[in-house]
Amino acid sequence: MYFLGSSGPTNAKTRSDTTKYLLLNYALQMEITDAVDQMYNFNFRKAEVEFNWMKYRYPEHPLPYFLYAVSKWWQMLPYGYEDEELEEQFLTFIEVTIDKAEALYDADEGNIEAAFFLAGAYGFLGRYHSEKKNWLSAASVGKSSLKYLQIIQGNESFSPEILFGDALFNYYASWLRDEYPLLRPIMLFFPKGNIELGLEQLQTVSRNAFYTRIEAIYFLMRIRAYETKEIEEALRLSETVHKQYPNNPYFHRFYTQMLYNNGRYNDALAESEEILKRYEAEQLGYEETSAKYAHFFSGHILKGRGDHKAAQDHFYEAVRYNEIMGVDHSGYYLYAQYFLAEYEMKNGNDELAMDRVKLIRKNTKRKEKIAEMARDLQKQIRKSS
Repeated sequence: MYFLGSSGPTNAKTRSDTTKYLLLNYALQMEITDAVDQMYNFNFRKAEVEFNWMKYRYPEHPLPYFLYAVSKWWQMLPYGYEDEELEEQFLTFIEVTIDKAEALYDADEGNIEAAFFLAGAYGFLGRYHSEKKNWLSAASVGKSSLKYLQIIQGNESFSPEILFGDALFNYYASWLRDEYPLLRPIMLFFPKGNIELGLEQLQTVSRNAFYTRIEAIYFLMRIRAYETKEIEEALRLSETVHKQYPNNPYFHRFYTQMLYNNGRYNDALAESEEILKRYEAEQLGYEETSAKYAHFFSGHILKGRGDHKAAQDHFYEAVRYNEIMGVDHSGYYLYAQYFLAEYEMKNGNDELAMDRVKLIRKNTKRKEKIAEMARDLQKQIRKSS
C-alpha cells in the first residue's frame, strides 16, 4: 500500500534494461563505499576526491553532483545552515543535479533513475527551505519532488533507494498537518500520507539501501527521539551511527543526548567531556551548539553527584554558549538558568538569582514544569531577602 495508490510489478522492460542505471551498478558501490563512509565521518576532502573522479568518469550523470550536494549539506548541518559559502555550493550542486537528471529524463521518460534523482534533489532543496523556514519555497519545490515520486512509485523492487522519498513523504505529510496547523492550507495541495507506512519504509531503507541508508537512519533516530518518544530505540540507532562514524559531530552530540536521556550518566559524562575536548581542539563540526549541550549534560550530572562547584561552572558555560549563538530559549538553556539561580540564592546573590527566575518566567507558559519550579524558587528568594 502506497500513498498514491497500489503498486504494480516492476515493468519488464525496466528489469531487462538495468545495465544503464548507476544505482544498480554494484561494482561502483564497492568502489565508492569508502568515499561515502569518509563523507559521513566528516573527512570531506577524501570523499570529494572520489566524487570528483566519479564526475570525470560520468560527467553527464546526476549521481556525482548529488553526492557533492549531500557532502555540502553535512558540512552545513552542525552550523545550522548559516555558512553562506557552503550554502552557495550546496545550491549549485543541487541545481546541476537537477539539470543532469532532467536531460536524462527528457531523453528517456521511462528512466526511473533520472526521476529518482529529480525527486531526491527537489526533496533536499525542500529540506533546505524548511530549515530556513521558507515555507512557500519548500512547498513549491516539494510539489516538484512529488511529481517525480509519483513517477517512480511502485518501482521499489528496482532499488531500495526508491523507497526513501516515499517514506519521508508518507511520514511528514501527515506529521506536518498535525504539528504545524498554519501550514494546512499549503498541505491541501498534497496527498495525506501515512505515518505508519512511512516509518515502515524508512526501516526498509535503513536496512537495504546504499546511498540513502544513513539518511534514513538520521530521520529514524530523530523521529524515535522527539516524536514517538522511543528513546531506547533512538539510543540504539545513534550508538550504531556514532560507532560507525566517530568523527561525525552531529551523531556524537545526538548519541550523548540519548545517553543522558536514558539515564546512562557515566557514559553521557564521558562523551560530553570528549565533545568539549574536540571543541577546544577545533575539530571540524564541533561548534558552540555541541559545547552548549555538553556543558549542560556535564553540569546536571555533576550536580547530582554533589560536585556543585564544577556543576555551576558548566551551567555558566552552557548559558554563555547559548548567548554567543543568539539566545535560544530552549529547555536546556532555561534549566541551566534555573540551576544557576538556585546556586546564586544559596550564595546570597538574591538579585542575580531573581533576574534568572524572571527570565525563565518570561519565556515559558504558566503550566510548564520549569515555570512552576521558577515560581517556587521566586518565593524562596523573596523569603530569604
